[in-house]
Amino acid sequence: MTTSKNTQKVALVTGGNKGIGIAIVRGLARDGFTVLLGARSDELGRAAAAAVDGDVRPVLLDVTDQDQIDALVRDVADQFGRLDVLVNNAGVNTLTFRPMEDLPKPTEETVDDFKDVYEVNVFGVVRMISAFLPLLTKADAPRIVNVTSKRGSIGEEGAWVGQPSMVYSSSKTALNAITVHYARQFAGTALKINGAAPGHVATDFNGFRGTRTPDEGAAAAVRLATLPADGPSGAVYEDDTQLAW
Repeated sequence: MTTSKNTQKVALVTGGNKGIGIAIVRGLARDGFTVLLGARSDELGRAAAAAVDGDVRPVLLDVTDQDQIDALVRDVADQFGRLDVLVNNAGVNTLTFRPMEDLPKPTEETVDDFKDVYEVNVFGVVRMISAFLPLLTKADAPRIVNVTSKRGSIGEEGAWVGQPSMVYSSSKTALNAITVHYARQFAGTALKINGAAPGHVATDFNGFRGTRTPDEGAAAAVRLATLPADGPSGAVYEDDTQLAW
C-alpha cells in the first residue's frame, strides 16, 4: 500500500474483488471510506480496485493465511493507525469443491467437507477479528460486519427451501453464533458487530442462479458498517429486517 496521511474512515473488505464483496466495496467508497479491497490475487485485486470510483486500495489477503493477515495488520497500523470497519465477506460453499450435480445429502458429507468450508467461513472470520481487534478498538466508532446467509437460520421461515448443503448452512449458523458472542463481550462499548444476509444474489458463488443483484445484496452490509452510535449489535439482518436465526 502507498503510504499517505489519511483522515477518512478506513474499511477492510475480505473477498472484495467480485460478487457481493465488490458491491460492498463500491457502497463504502461511495460513502467516503478509504476501502482496502482484500483479494487472494494481486492481479485480480488491482483490476477490481481500478473499476471502482473512490479511494479503493487492493491488498493481498487470504483469510486462511495467518502470515498474510499479520502482514496486513502491520501495514494498516503503519499507514492509518486504526481500522474503522471490518467486513468479513470472504466465503466458500460446498459448490466450491463439488459440482452442483454432486451436491451431497447430509449423510454424504464428510469431515473433510466441513474442514474445507469452516476454514474460510468460520475460522477465517475468527482470525480476522482476533488480528484486527487492536486496530478496531482505536477507532471512534468501530464496526464489524459478518456476511452470513439466511441458510444459516434454524428458525427463519423459508431458510430451508430447496436443497441446502448441511456443511455450508451450518457454517453460517456458527458464524451467527460467534457474532452474538463477540457482541456480548463488547456490549456497552463503541464497537458494534452484526451479521448481514444478502439474500439469493446472482454471483458465481451460486452459478448466477440468484434473483437479486450484488448491489441489492450488499446494501445490508453497507448499512451495518455505517450504523450510528445507537444502532444494534449482535443481530442478523437481511435488508432492514432482523432475521430469527
